[in-house]
Amino acid sequence: MKNIKLIFSIAILSIALFSFTTINTSTKYKCMVQMTNYVGEGAYVVISLINPDGHYEKTLYVQGDDEEWYNDITEWWKFQGKVRADIDALTGATISGGERAISVIQIEDSKIDAGYSIRFESAVEDQEYYTKDVQFLLTSESVKSKTEGSGFIRYVRLMPN
Repeated sequence: MKNIKLIFSIAILSIALFSFTTINTSTKYKCMVQMTNYVGEGAYVVISLINPDGHYEKTLYVQGDDEEWYNDITEWWKFQGKVRADIDALTGATISGGERAISVIQIEDSKIDAGYSIRFESAVEDQEYYTKDVQFLLTSESVKSKTEGSGFIRYVRLMPN
């Protein structure tokens, strides 16, 4: 009898605890970055989630895996250099002029239509650095559209995966 009461109590406690747990669902998006026809080394491109206050919240992807050059992406590095989040699984090769790269990024569904933005920063060795080469609000429409760049990036296109 004691065992039944104990099992029943544990079951009730478990149900109570798990009923208050929220599950953050997220969606994967294919992200195509098309570069302009610039001359020079491959570009480092950082894709970041920006909160409604305009501050970095999370690094979504980095095109360029040589950490030696990360500090050239100065605004992002101010965030990443302090946080030191593990981005090994979020990196790929640099992208040269005229090339395109497709990566998969994951965005929490709660960030869509909630004032969050995605920022694409780009830098090329011995050339310019564009803090907001591409930046747009995360909306139901923007996550399946094309946005023009203003620096080394010609355009970015997102599509649900």
